[in-house]
Amino acid sequence: MPIHASQTSKFHLLEGIESFEKGLADPVTRARLDQFMSITDAPAPPPAEVRETEAPGPHGPVRVRIYCPSEEGTDRPAFVWLHGGAFRMGDLDMPEGDWTARQICARAGAVVVSVDYRLCVGGVTYPVPHDDTVAAIRWVRDNAADLGIDPARISVGGASAGGNLATGAVLRLRDDDGWVPAALLLAYTTLHAVVPPPSPSLAPLLEDIPRLLRFLPEDRRSITENYLGGAASLADGYAMPANAVLEGLCPVVLLNSEYDDLRASAEVFAGQLAVAGVDVRQVLVRGMLHGFLNLHAGIEPVHEALDLMADVVAA
Repeated sequence: MPIHASQTSKFHLLEGIESFEKGLADPVTRARLDQFMSITDAPAPPPAEVRETEAPGPHGPVRVRIYCPSEEGTDRPAFVWLHGGAFRMGDLDMPEGDWTARQICARAGAVVVSVDYRLCVGGVTYPVPHDDTVAAIRWVRDNAADLGIDPARISVGGASAGGNLATGAVLRLRDDDGWVPAALLLAYTTLHAVVPPPSPSLAPLLEDIPRLLRFLPEDRRSITENYLGGAASLADGYAMPANAVLEGLCPVVLLNSEYDDLRASAEVFAGQLAVAGVDVRQVLVRGMLHGFLNLHAGIEPVHEALDLMADVVAA
């Protein structure tokens, strides 16, 4: 289907913006980006009981934000969530972080723990964000009783770079602790240091995406090298999970944006998971661009994606 009208009707707002970093740093262009992402006219997300604390980590405490449903309990499902932002942007307050957490909390009746991993700025590189993510998931698992959650019903997920971090962390916990979560939920993520070429069905769709929203090879190379602190060849299987041994991974659900360069990575990774005997489900979110969880739930494909995520977490 065509790119959703909620996006195409606002493409003009992106004109003249060279990059998201520059656009978000300027109040004028930031307002245009917010309008493009439908943030300015978004309905309020569901309420939740919210508190913040810290998980101990090898690089210092890792800030986490905990969203609790109104129902008390000792056996509630839990969802550890990682926002995206190319490993160098994003925070707990961005819609993809806060709104998604609130929606899953409400729809699944789950305790959601959003992780404020360290960004790759100011000399920070892998494995710091990876270590932060491992530490946060381990803290949730080890404090299940205090959080009122069932340790057998912990799912982990992330969007874009957050999905990469979530996957790498689960692989590390499989290897170091002999433990994996109930499920791994990945939205429009990338698992390869170099994104594979698009499939014949994807390639023509990419021509319809504005340049600001593309992930061309030079863009992806810059993101990868900034994350790794060096060349893509340095990536091990925890930094770029496509390089990992995948046998023994928990069930994986991939939500791919129909119009997204990074969809090629997720599609190839799904094949790798299947070959490794991992239970994998791949869902194409029609009409959506990369980052659709930054849109509000009143947009039908976003609503449907959130419902699917909540069903996985609740089950």
